Amino acid sequence: MSFQPQFPGIFTPAQGATPVQHDLPLTQPLAATEKQIAYARILAAKSHRALPQGITQDRAKLSAWIDAHKAPAPKGKFDNYPSSKQVAFAERIARLKRRDVPRECFHDRTLMSRWIDGNKPR
Repeated sequence: MSFQPQFPGIFTPAQGATPVQHDLPLTQPLAATEKQIAYARILAAKSHRALPQGITQDRAKLSAWIDAHKAPAPKGKFDNYPSSKQVAFAERIARLKRRDVPRECFHDRTLMSRWIDGNKPR
């Protein structure tokens, strides 16, 4: 037999316990950082838009606004080339299989990936 004390009604509002308030948020949103605000103002000035009212009070909302309004990264000349790790892995596979990696694979990352998938040792 275990000892478990019984205290009926100890947490009922009738006996003086405070009621639970469901309308209060559990956590307040974090305020945006100064760098975020400065970057958002630069983006707003470039696009001739105003920042939405009160957005600097919520870090997550400002981050989403920045992501939606920033310019995409410019495409570089070598963006479609395979990475150095891809090339090294392909050359290692080629040594193991005693064959060459096709020359066109060195100019296209998709072709290199397909060649690796088709030739990697199982």
